[in-house]
Amino acid sequence: MSVSSLFLYCFLCLWLGHAVLRLEASHHVYRSLQTSELTSSHQDNEPYRTGYHFQPPKNWINDPNGPLIYKGIYHLFYQYNPKGVVWGNIVWAHSTSTDLVNWTPHDAAIFPSQPSDINGCWSGSATILPSGKPVILYTGINPQNQQVQNLAFPKNLSDPFLREWVKVPQNPLMAPTQANHINASSFRDPTTAWLGPDKRWRVIIGSKQNQRGLAILYRSKDFLHWVKAKHPLHSAKKTGMWECPDFFPVSIHGQNGLDSSENGPAVKHVLKASLDNTKHEYYTIGTYNIDKDIYIPDKGSVESDSGLRYDYGKFYASKTFFDSSKNRRILWGWINESSSVEGDIKKGWSGLQAIPRTLWLAKSGKQLVQWPVQEIEKLRGKTVKLPSTVLKGGSVREVVGVTAAQADVEITFGISDFKKAEVLDPSWTDPQLLCGQKSATVKGSLGPFGLYVLASKGLKEYTAVFYRIFKANNKYVVLLCSDQSRSSLNKDNDKTTYGAFVKVDPLREKLSLRSLISL
Repeated sequence: MSVSSLFLYCFLCLWLGHAVLRLEASHHVYRSLQTSELTSSHQDNEPYRTGYHFQPPKNWINDPNGPLIYKGIYHLFYQYNPKGVVWGNIVWAHSTSTDLVNWTPHDAAIFPSQPSDINGCWSGSATILPSGKPVILYTGINPQNQQVQNLAFPKNLSDPFLREWVKVPQNPLMAPTQANHINASSFRDPTTAWLGPDKRWRVIIGSKQNQRGLAILYRSKDFLHWVKAKHPLHSAKKTGMWECPDFFPVSIHGQNGLDSSENGPAVKHVLKASLDNTKHEYYTIGTYNIDKDIYIPDKGSVESDSGLRYDYGKFYASKTFFDSSKNRRILWGWINESSSVEGDIKKGWSGLQAIPRTLWLAKSGKQLVQWPVQEIEKLRGKTVKLPSTVLKGGSVREVVGVTAAQADVEITFGISDFKKAEVLDPSWTDPQLLCGQKSATVKGSLGPFGLYVLASKGLKEYTAVFYRIFKANNKYVVLLCSDQSRSSLNKDNDKTTYGAFVKVDPLREKLSLRSLISL
């Protein structure tokens, strides 16, 4: 291998020494553990608990629900088991913040209490009505274990923390019947509603017919009485159940976010689905025809698990909302951790939310751009800088001066010669599989180069985040990998390697990494 072909070929090592049954919701069900109050006796000083990601003090958490801003207060609801560290007993837990970083927990906002949700209060979304009043649509599980849609509103609008919610007596507002032919076990997760020029509200709910994923469309004049449309907003074959759908507008010009009801010639729309079959999410960018109430993906958009994704790691059940205070759209997503069920019981919690991200349309109009919300930068303290340097291939450079387990790392790689880039085999179409085959320890012509994160002394444990560059069809292809295979000596932990082909032209743009480390 030629080391002269690289300006930087290295790993920068951060030395942080402080260091069954199945339901249609497709969560593993551990009935004997659903009400287990077992928690680690060392929970308060647990070394593997995150430092600034959102997570409750204990127990199970999954989907983010109904994020919104009201009277200057950010609200995050989330699927939560108040009695154990596995999925079950699900309620809508509730926390508030003024900065998306520091959160105050409140009592559960929505919990099983009426026939339309007595067997569970599952995911949904918030909508801000023209009056400024927030309301929540959510999926309930009725006594027949059918999935139905319910409405709740705040008891006291003068309370900026929205601590009490009231369910309407008309619940359920949308339900499977023999007439509408909706799959009663695959009808969940209503989106934020949007208002059309005809003054009727629209909302979509995820579903499926056989293996065709559906975004079932409903309309309403008053937000109480909903009528199912004759056709879905959109559907795609061979994608299976669409969980946690999201549908929202993005501006063609600039990075400002838009209210969910915005439309027009300077607007594109995004349709996202969380695929129950694979636990991956994909999205398409396209046009919403308000007259026909259909969504048409742009030509070239891939409607499957191999299409565009927000995230190629542990990230699922995402939900966006429009932050009217700063004119931005913010993305939340659930991270299911790498520890085993036994490990979760020992430490006393399971799951967290990803760092919230601002989302906008790329200048190309072909994909979305995302970046951690700017509020995260207020956590930055001491600055540690590594001067620009040329490193030999195969070398490891320690970042001296980093002694904490929380860091915001930014690094840029410059490459001086691309001629010896390895040819991308036409069969290498799966980036995750390719990252596993060509791990951080496998030397190539242009790569791997990147970061060893949370590395132990002697490099027995570390998470490698790295790039490789290939050439194919007279252009260069960039592969980004995150390798968990050596993240822990615990054999029960998930050791999956994740990867994605990054749409960056390395001839015109430098490759950079930003890693938010939170322990």
